Amino acid sequence: MDVNRKVQTLDEFTIQQLRDFPHATGELSHLLRNLGLAAKRVNVEVNKAGLVDILGDFGTINVQGEEVKKLDVFANDQFTGVLKHGIACAGIASEELDDFVAFGDPKSVQSKYVCVYDPLDGSANIDVNVSIGTIFGVYRRVTPIGTVVTKEDFLQPGNKLVAAGYVVYGSSTMLVYATRRGVNGFTLDPSIGEFTLSHPDIKCPETGKIYSVNHGNFFKYAEGVRDYIQVCQQKDKKTGGPYTQRYIGSMVSDVHRNLIKGGIFMYPGTTDKPAGKLRLLYECNPFAFIVTVAGGKATNGKMRILDIEPEELHQRTPMFIGSLQMMEELESYQEKDNK
Repeated sequence: MDVNRKVQTLDEFTIQQLRDFPHATGELSHLLRNLGLAAKRVNVEVNKAGLVDILGDFGTINVQGEEVKKLDVFANDQFTGVLKHGIACAGIASEELDDFVAFGDPKSVQSKYVCVYDPLDGSANIDVNVSIGTIFGVYRRVTPIGTVVTKEDFLQPGNKLVAAGYVVYGSSTMLVYATRRGVNGFTLDPSIGEFTLSHPDIKCPETGKIYSVNHGNFFKYAEGVRDYIQVCQQKDKKTGGPYTQRYIGSMVSDVHRNLIKGGIFMYPGTTDKPAGKLRLLYECNPFAFIVTVAGGKATNGKMRILDIEPEELHQRTPMFIGSLQMMEELESYQEKDNK
């Protein structure tokens, strides 16, 4: 008898994907399930953070020169621990760690994948109960299988990503991940403790009504960016403006909303920080991969984010990402800045 059931869990979905590729080893699926497990553990602590002594500062400064929050440390430990004790990851690089971590045990060195992640994006919002998230990317290692991974395995451009995703810890907890085949979203069902398929085959709308940018830095942005922001605020038959500004200050939440509804997210360089603030490996590359697969676009104002050759683990870059038509419109204004 056929079972007619609409709910499909993350595990069931990844197994179904394996059936389409008879020669697949299942290693990537195992890695994605591990990431989902770590996300569920972090979600539990996020939901009760106000009830235990886990909010607030940890008392140290990370490699980025920023205060480390207690929940940052917990999230980093969870993702690192789950991947280290799994069988599908040869090493990790985290925004919270100074250097990459190679897993040297006999099983891990046989894995063909490495993982990069920002364990808790938007952590400055932890203490005020605003949505935060996790961002991750998966690369196929370039060093020989059976050896311990090196920095070379992590310093790969985003166009070499095998998969990428993010988790939003919000009114509901949602995991979105992309492979080159498409983007799918899974919402955590607390009644069964499983991520279930809720947003199959996500496509980024070609245009939208939302722009996300920190207006407080307006006069520090390049002229073309300032011009485009002003266009977003004006009534125009061509663009359909004025657009609505929505800026949470948590990249996961801002880009997730624009991916679903259509819009553009901008984190330009400024006169005092021309390289921008966002991290290429842990934040920009994964999101650029996801949005590009979904039909959108991501650049640093001059070239595709995915084509940037990283030179260091904690490299920063300006970031512009969103609906294709809105990105093309922005680029027409940025031409003057690139001459």
